[in-house]
Amino acid sequence: MRGLRASSVVLVLVLSTFVAAEPSSPAVAGPADPEPASLVTLSVPDVAAMERLVGSGADLTERIRPQPDGSIQVDAVVTPTQLAALRPLGATLAGEATAPSRPQRRAAAQDQVVIERAVWFESRDGYFLSVEASSSAGADAALTVTWKGRKGATGQAELVPYVDAGAYLGHQLNAPVPAADRPLWVTVTSAGGGTAEARVEEWPGGERPDRHGRGYQKDFVSQYMTPAQLNERVKDLHRRFPDLTDVIELPYLTNGYRRHAQALLGTPPGAAVVVTSDAYGSEGGNDLAVELVNPGAPGRPLAVTANGKTITVSLATDASGAPSSTAAQVAAAINAAPGLPVKAATYRTDPGAGVLAPVPLTQLSDFLKAPADVSRAPARVLALRIGEHRDGTRPGVLAYAQEHAREWVTPLVTVEAAERLLRNHAADPATRRLLRRTDIFIVPTVNPDGANYSFYDFNSQRKNMTNHCPAQQSDPALRNTWGVDVNRNYAVGSLTDGYVGASANCQGGTYAGPSEHSEPESRNVMWLAQRYRTIKFAMNVHSYGGYFMWPPGAYKLDGRVTLPRPTSEQEAYFMRSARTIERAIAAERGTVTWPQQTGPVTDVLYSAAGNSADELWYDFGVFGWDFEVGSDLWNPEKRTWEGVGFQPPFSEGHAEAMEFASGLIALIGVAADYREP
Repeated sequence: MRGLRASSVVLVLVLSTFVAAEPSSPAVAGPADPEPASLVTLSVPDVAAMERLVGSGADLTERIRPQPDGSIQVDAVVTPTQLAALRPLGATLAGEATAPSRPQRRAAAQDQVVIERAVWFESRDGYFLSVEASSSAGADAALTVTWKGRKGATGQAELVPYVDAGAYLGHQLNAPVPAADRPLWVTVTSAGGGTAEARVEEWPGGERPDRHGRGYQKDFVSQYMTPAQLNERVKDLHRRFPDLTDVIELPYLTNGYRRHAQALLGTPPGAAVVVTSDAYGSEGGNDLAVELVNPGAPGRPLAVTANGKTITVSLATDASGAPSSTAAQVAAAINAAPGLPVKAATYRTDPGAGVLAPVPLTQLSDFLKAPADVSRAPARVLALRIGEHRDGTRPGVLAYAQEHAREWVTPLVTVEAAERLLRNHAADPATRRLLRRTDIFIVPTVNPDGANYSFYDFNSQRKNMTNHCPAQQSDPALRNTWGVDVNRNYAVGSLTDGYVGASANCQGGTYAGPSEHSEPESRNVMWLAQRYRTIKFAMNVHSYGGYFMWPPGAYKLDGRVTLPRPTSEQEAYFMRSARTIERAIAAERGTVTWPQQTGPVTDVLYSAAGNSADELWYDFGVFGWDFEVGSDLWNPEKRTWEGVGFQPPFSEGHAEAMEFASGLIALIGVAADYREP
């Protein structure tokens, strides 16, 4: 697929596959409780609306599926309020509205049809066919593909036209279609009379990855792993293999798994005040308590006092003795009181004109649920350097994961690869060759703070934990919306530069941060590229959806102008290497990355302003790829492809880690064969 080219989009509600939702969250959120979020499949009426959805900062996953009726399905994580805000952009849930019917395409004079790609692949579920073609009649053409295969297998399917930003980009099958046996020939016919035939080639093809000897060891991950467990694994591997590894402490400490303690006093939205501690909750903020009291006499002034950890606000009273202090007056009085360890603000955008009633003593809380042994201190991100020659004389390979906190499978890919490389070095010649000829840098978790929040508090967390929101967007019920999307915080093709696919809204799912590289997480990744200039290859491991991508990753909406495309030779190298790596992935359990999901980000997904692979490629010349682990699974009963989610049952997550670790090791093999042009 060459981009988002469909004419309409349909959203279908799907069951979340998350395994760790907030069990204590009520079905209906209270004033201080975040709204529950759901993983849904969303819909918009046309490509322009889809672009608005991306540009709005909606928390979209990397799983977009064109449909035979001309629609596009896109998975997203949304709360009811967020979904309501997306409706004006055209987003709906399945069943709420019928997708507009596709316009009737007019019969044209005989057109010319060109088959651009026809490939077959065999997965664990059988044979599948993928076809892309184009017509001189453009999007008006109605194209149908018929195929013939071994043992008399035949089939037929409609190709879907794709138009992006007004430009016709061809037709394709919306997803690979099953075939009874290996397809051999396809014929694409047009209602306008055009026809074309082509032999079907095997996908992914590519060069055969290194063969490992008998006794090759693998399968070293047995559970999803928290940041502390990942760091311990890195240190343990270094202890076991000191001659082959170094542990690199990246220089920029993260904010830490910590928040300021808060209390919501009053009844929003009419009269409420949010009190926030100056100290983080773990550093004393959680010890504070606030109360609003009626002094019990008429005509008393508003007063604020502190006694140890207790702050008492004595409300003003009128002549009858009734409280008369407004929310705005209480907030101002708290902020004006000298030496108080808290600040106060009226609730969201309410001006605070409502009168506050007394509130019993209320303990402040940072609302963090992790056990006490989970560190609240700023985190040191670790990289494990692997190789026989870790001296800058070998081409470097950087593998980094979990920029997005909820992607629990991705660190396992890097850990499994590291274990295989080290444990097989002594006995397996192919592994020894890799460690002799490359210099490998593995960062299992770029975003440890967000990962902890995903494990213990809000499993859908995408961003880090740094809250850049003003007071109006910082009451406790909004805590699941804070943070920066680390993979939108880089400095090439950024939101600041005018590219789309990131948000300036601090609550947006793709919030780019207050500035480029504002976050230590993104600075750590770039520090590695700057410090170790021999790094020539990088793999940014994400989930889910089954993509394999490379730059350019962003475009400007007006004219859909992308970052500069690689040269034809570079593009061929990206593709050739990708097919070799995908072959290694498929060899593990038969999972095949679709051809229409292999290519530049802007061609196969959407614009992602300020992503890390773009900065690595354009500023450092690093061949930067992105995995989206977690390919769709074929449901033979329903005859359809189904998504796996961010946190599938561990049996599936384990299988994904195994196959993409094989792909990551194949990338290291590509690097081992690399020669500077």
